Amino acid sequence: MWTDQRGLKRLAAALCALQMAFPAAAQQRDEPLSVIDWLSNSVATPVVAARPHEAPISDNALPADVTVRPLGAPAPDAVGLFSPNVSGLSRDFWAGSEPERIMELIRSMPAEPLPAVQALFRTILLTSLTPPAGIDPPGLLYETRIDALLARGALEEAAALLARADVIDPDVFQRAFDVALLTGQEDQACARMRRTPGIAPSFPARIFCLARTGDWPAAALTLGTAEALGQLAEGEDALLSRFLDPELFENLPPLPRPLRPSPLTFRMFEAIGEPVPTSALPVAFAHSDLRGNSGWKARIEAAERLARRGALDPNALLGIWTERAPAASGGLWDRVGTVQRLDAALQAGVPRDIALALEPAWDAMRASGLEVPFAELFGAALMHHHLPGPAGEMAFRIGLLSTAYEAVALDRIGIPDSPEAPLPPIPEGLADTTRFLLALARGTPADVPATTTLSRAIQDGFNRDTELRQPFPMLLEDGLTGEAVLQALHLFDNGAGGDPSDIATAIAVLHRLGHERVARSAALQLLLTGPDA
Repeated sequence: MWTDQRGLKRLAAALCALQMAFPAAAQQRDEPLSVIDWLSNSVATPVVAARPHEAPISDNALPADVTVRPLGAPAPDAVGLFSPNVSGLSRDFWAGSEPERIMELIRSMPAEPLPAVQALFRTILLTSLTPPAGIDPPGLLYETRIDALLARGALEEAAALLARADVIDPDVFQRAFDVALLTGQEDQACARMRRTPGIAPSFPARIFCLARTGDWPAAALTLGTAEALGQLAEGEDALLSRFLDPELFENLPPLPRPLRPSPLTFRMFEAIGEPVPTSALPVAFAHSDLRGNSGWKARIEAAERLARRGALDPNALLGIWTERAPAASGGLWDRVGTVQRLDAALQAGVPRDIALALEPAWDAMRASGLEVPFAELFGAALMHHHLPGPAGEMAFRIGLLSTAYEAVALDRIGIPDSPEAPLPPIPEGLADTTRFLLALARGTPADVPATTTLSRAIQDGFNRDTELRQPFPMLLEDGLTGEAVLQALHLFDNGAGGDPSDIATAIAVLHRLGHERVARSAALQLLLTGPDA
């Protein structure tokens, strides 16, 4: 290891005049780099002192702050993972809207709304749509969509969207670099940094990547250069020094733990044996705990946190829950134990054992906010066992929280003999809430009386004669479909907080714009996961 730090600094100072091909980092630390305030400062603006009447020297021929894409490539604002035909959205979803208004609605969307709302919002973010006119600078809507995915922990989707647009841009690379750091793909990110023209790495990012590729002498020299030029923020020099030579600092106290580390800082703290817990960090950091080098408890906590945001497939959550038998009791371990017992009972297929295992598992899911991921895992299987008594009623409600809610309802009331046959009537003699749930799940909430404030609001939302309040009539008249949908999704959050009229309006807007299944699913989730459920 290179331990003569003072010698390196002297050498770096002597060589800095010759290092003109290596751009110094011009850090604008008083200005946020993006609305995601934890992004790594992984790129820097080239700054080189020039002699009078000479142009500054750069490490490439590209002008500063340039965005490059191949000829014929789609504009990044229009890039998506789904075509409108797949997502069910119209290609002109954003037509007529002001770009700033659309981006503000995306940025202000609650991070953890109803799962049905979250699913539609993510579909919007990931669909290839014609961007609204006048985006300045071009690509800003693209970055806003990526930032919204990052804020929800949807790193796989963000990575795919970043890869889909073949763009060379510092802001875009910054996001791709951080996604790679949080998912354990940092070697690929460093390789891309080396081969990407127009990307000037900051000193910390270059030092990190040099060390990752085993070029410790160059990494140490670069650290000395950065220190000599005063290009490191407070604390960065100490962290980088320990990262390059941790043995030199074995007997020193740990470094102060950052409250809001960037992914690069987070990974370097992990590398020096002082990992920062992810529980208090933005949800995207939870992905780092899913790697095999994390303990089982940390992986469970991370998986549950991501599943609540819809950022982890429920089957992946089940895989982590059932990796091994809990070695302790209480809290998380009891929750895992209830899921494992239910899973084993379902595999054995004994109705009595399923019924005994269901109630404690469901209580644990409700207490931890995991009702919908649990329903996606077990709702359809529970329906097929036709459990009797209270367990059957519980299984019915769980099934209604899954995407198979309509099949669950039809199974309960009797499936028509043919697709052309009329739907059977809602059975008499059931509780009012059960009858309303059945009617709502099959798309006919007006067929039964609504007996609560919330159910009446839901019923009003599905009534075509319900008058919309402003600004929705104006938005619909002007054809501002995307803006209307986003505003309706915002209203679900307001309504869940206590204003039933917001629920009625949100459902009515989605219903009229062709998103009836989302409206039904969101309404069922409100009824079945709220405090009165």
